[in-house]
Amino acid sequence: MPANRVSASLSPAEQQDVMDAIATIVQNLSFLVDLGPEERRGMAKLGDRNRAFTRKALEIATQNPDFLPRSFDLEEMRRDFELFEALQPMLLALTRLRELIDDTAVAAGNEAYESALEVYRYAKANGRVAGLDNLVDEMGQRFAQQSGRGRSASTRSVNGTSNAESGS
Repeated sequence: MPANRVSASLSPAEQQDVMDAIATIVQNLSFLVDLGPEERRGMAKLGDRNRAFTRKALEIATQNPDFLPRSFDLEEMRRDFELFEALQPMLLALTRLRELIDDTAVAAGNEAYESALEVYRYAKANGRVAGLDNLVDEMGQRFAQQSGRGRSASTRSVNGTSNAESGS
């Protein structure tokens, strides 16, 4: 059996605490917008180079507001830029947290599934002795829809040729 990278549990109370913390974050960021894919693609992005440009433009506009048309909302520009700057550390922290949660879920899922395949192999090898035929057949239906030629790595691992995980 491969190395066990994750050996943890999350109690229902801990799960609820995390969900409550997420709800608090969502509540504190009630101004967040939900963009559609097309709308998002059509927007200019404020990356590192554009960030310096925008900062400089804000500085120039603040020092010389007279050249701007009356309809230009300098305070809105300042609020937008300050909000962008304030959101960046949160975005970095949440992105890292999401990556860690995703990696941990993938590792835990892999370990659980690899263990299930091992149980299936042992049950298949010893099922007749232990009276597990019906259960082995039921578990084996998981692989019944896969053709012999296009078998996944998971099916091969059941037969002992690979330990790769399949997402099927």
